[in-house]
Amino acid sequence: MANKIFRVNMSTLTTSIEDVPESWAGHGGRGLTSTIVAAEVEPTCHPLGPKNKLVIAPGLLSGTIAANSGRLSIGAKSPLTGTIKESNAGGTAAQILAKAGCKALIVEGLPEKDGWYSIALTPESITINEETELPGKGNFAVLETLADRLEGSPAILTIGQAGEMKMCSANVSIKDPDGNLRSSGRGGLGAVMGSKKIKFITIDPKDGKVEIAEPEKFKEANRVFAKALMDHPLTAGLGQYGTNVLVNVINEAGSLPTKNFTAGQFEGHEAISGETMHDIIVERGGKPRHNCHAGCVIQCSQIYNDAKGEKLTAGFEYESIWAMGADCCVDNLDQIAEADRIMDDIGIDTIETSVAFGVAMEAGVLEFGDGAGICRILQEEVTKGTGLGRIIGNGTGSVGRAYGVTRVPVVKNQAIPAYDPRSIKGMGITYATSTQGADHTMGYAVTANILGVGGNVDPMSKEGQIELSRNLQVATAAIDSTGMCLFIAFAALDDEKCLPALIDLLNARFGIALTGDDVVALGQSILKTERGFNLAAGFTAADDRLPDFFYTEPLPPHNVVFDFTDEEMATFWDF
Repeated sequence: MANKIFRVNMSTLTTSIEDVPESWAGHGGRGLTSTIVAAEVEPTCHPLGPKNKLVIAPGLLSGTIAANSGRLSIGAKSPLTGTIKESNAGGTAAQILAKAGCKALIVEGLPEKDGWYSIALTPESITINEETELPGKGNFAVLETLADRLEGSPAILTIGQAGEMKMCSANVSIKDPDGNLRSSGRGGLGAVMGSKKIKFITIDPKDGKVEIAEPEKFKEANRVFAKALMDHPLTAGLGQYGTNVLVNVINEAGSLPTKNFTAGQFEGHEAISGETMHDIIVERGGKPRHNCHAGCVIQCSQIYNDAKGEKLTAGFEYESIWAMGADCCVDNLDQIAEADRIMDDIGIDTIETSVAFGVAMEAGVLEFGDGAGICRILQEEVTKGTGLGRIIGNGTGSVGRAYGVTRVPVVKNQAIPAYDPRSIKGMGITYATSTQGADHTMGYAVTANILGVGGNVDPMSKEGQIELSRNLQVATAAIDSTGMCLFIAFAALDDEKCLPALIDLLNARFGIALTGDDVVALGQSILKTERGFNLAAGFTAADDRLPDFFYTEPLPPHNVVFDFTDEEMATFWDF
């Protein structure tokens, strides 16, 4: 099946299926979304206006049997950061979209009418349909209704109330194989989908499949690749305790941002740790291991039940638990899980929204530690779009501006995630220089700074941090283009067979002859494309820095600050 570009114009309510331009053919995932956004979106346009485009693309290996290749990339100009943006997530959509022969889905324009629509994609067609039943409903109601309405098991992408109200923290939610939700969370891409009045998208692959140029070579490369993933000790730990295994690790390092980034250790860390969560899940009959997409061999997700043994939330991740836990000083996992469930239903980024609550607590809107208050405000204010709800729903920077708070942990207006940049300096470089605002996944320097993966770089020394972050950002851009989960990086950094096997998978898939140098060049090209868009949008080197308080307020217990000069930061782009 030949890949095609599926295009939807919401201004004219028309669709088309086009050949893939030659300049796009070698891209997938993030590489393709960023290439298309850079080529077709005016950098200075309003992110919620008619000139922005929502681009959805599977990775180069999506739809194949390659282990851990089920990530879907969604791109646009971000309404949160004003930069180019790509956010990826698991679920069934990447694999099904690839099997439907879709290289990318591009949604452009804004409808004239005030109604809502859905999009249905098959290998032969793409249609726009009016939707009157589901607007105003949460994501779980969408999945439940569509399970009765649709035949088979199509992929579903949906927005909740946050996306409908165009909140800058709104995400795009994707159904996973068991009917749970995975989130393309960062950057407010759900608001872009909401601006185009699209409530949900369905994808039916019919009997489509992805053609492999050299099937036997592909199978052998996948065997080597999957073994490397399963044999790595860190991925084994992720499989047992989930990503939340990091709470105790990062707390011990003195780098767990606590009470709106005023300390690096949380007294209640043990109560919200991965080890404690694992025991609770087992005791209540939940699932401590779960895959967010078919073919995942790590299975770091889970299903968390309440005290009655009924499912409360799924995909309960470290980033969400840290942000609602340590940063807001909540040490009750059930309250954090309830907030996670509400945010999944609203369709809002758990990192951005929880860090926003930390700033709101500093402003006196709530007391630190008030988990019940977080759940109440989410349900009564954010879901309903009240004044307070919209302030919080528009992100951490929005809360800081509304309440005059000066300790606002954002870069390019996006909330800083769960590693304090003063004591994990490699992450500080990534947060500051990322083309997409503060984002740990752009260059996960925790590997060498804390975990001893891919070498060791002293987390509190300046030595080697810029090079570490640069190399990881280049590698990540390439990985994001394959449709692979970022967690393959642990094995890729430590196992000499892993990265060659990934390259062998790409070569066997397409019948080409890529080298390691080609992969590096791909990652560099993606970063330069993204930076070029941002420069044209008005960003400068002055935007590649952390908030002032990281340079002036020492972080307990190590009492360190972030001490890179702007001139040193500017050398990041010397490649």
